[in-house]
Amino acid sequence: MNKFRSFFIVLSAPSGGGKTTIAKKLVNKHPDLVISVSATTRGKRRREKEGIDYFFLSNKKFEQLVKNNEFIEHEEVHGNYYGTLRSIVEKHISDGKTVVFDIDVKGALHIKEMYPKAILIFIKAPSMDVLRNRLVNRKSESREAIKRRLERLPLEYNMSDKFDYTIINHNLDNSVKEIEKIIIG
Repeated sequence: MNKFRSFFIVLSAPSGGGKTTIAKKLVNKHPDLVISVSATTRGKRRREKEGIDYFFLSNKKFEQLVKNNEFIEHEEVHGNYYGTLRSIVEKHISDGKTVVFDIDVKGALHIKEMYPKAILIFIKAPSMDVLRNRLVNRKSESREAIKRRLERLPLEYNMSDKFDYTIINHNLDNSVKEIEKIIIG
């Protein structure tokens, strides 16, 4: 019996909003949860591992997978492709796991179209300054990349009203507890 309200929990946030950190904390606390590892064409950041953080693909390989309908959802974000591989999600579900998606807003809405019972949670940073500081402090991107990510904020915030829930990530542990209250049935 699944203790979660859905087999699909979707976390979305602007870059620096904390969605990946929250997803990892949730999975560490709840063994029945598993993060859906996305595929991407962006370069690997320091400390990222193939198959754990992302599946890093060439543009050509990614486009071939799109052509073969192997993604549940896929988007171009910040000049790179990102997508959720159908085979990975189906394997998790067949293993009896609840899947946590850590994806962009457009991808989240595609998941909701395919799986109407999916729970969509939008995570906001407390302020634009906090978000900017998080992006700068992780030291993984150029100023231009950070600028591109911040320019996408209005789109992401406008789409957040289509989500089931919105939380403000003032404090990581409190945000995890708030999401637990939402997802546990």
